[in-house]
Amino acid sequence: MIKVLIVDDDFMVAKVHAGFIQRTPGFTVVGAAHTGAQALAETGRLQPDLVLLDIHLPDINGLDLMQRLRGVAPELDVLVISAAREVETVRKALRGGIVHYLIKPFSQTDLQERLEHYRNAYQSLDASKDVAEQSDVNRVFGLDRAERPLPKGCSIETLRLVEAALNAATGDVSAAEVAEELGTSRVSARRYLEYLHDEGTLDVRLKYGVGRPERRYALKA
Repeated sequence: MIKVLIVDDDFMVAKVHAGFIQRTPGFTVVGAAHTGAQALAETGRLQPDLVLLDIHLPDINGLDLMQRLRGVAPELDVLVISAAREVETVRKALRGGIVHYLIKPFSQTDLQERLEHYRNAYQSLDASKDVAEQSDVNRVFGLDRAERPLPKGCSIETLRLVEAALNAATGDVSAAEVAEELGTSRVSARRYLEYLHDEGTLDVRLKYGVGRPERRYALKA
């Protein structure tokens, strides 16, 4: 469960945000603070994973507070929620290493989308393994396959068929085997398989025999 501390000077707004968070699977609100001083004390006491941080606080600017919060909780992540729209403010927040910047007012869906991205990307990268694949890094920066162009001549529909063939396979497969199953050319099948390999989805091994070694593909364990 991801522990969240809400930092907002408005008591009612903080309560509304808490309701949004509690309705998002995988998250729990551990506390709320309404000044910078309270935020520092609660962060040190509760050690949350994530802070929803407003910029306009009565005793300190939220962006100045951010580094102090990390002083008492070094692994802390910060999602800024603010009515501040100035470009320089957003830039400063980004330079401070926030996970997202959400402009008020926003809906429950808006916040839940950011929280779900944080849970799926940042938390999985922290906990899953010692070495990150390029696909893991892409996910953190929002560059997943749905938002990135496929190689020239490829389609998302055919890519899904290739993925389905890989999932159905009992072991590794060659480009020729995938091509035969899908009714496409070996060159086309290999293009999709190499794309998935570059994304970090597939392992490749070489099978030696007569002539050139055959590249065989399998989903990563």
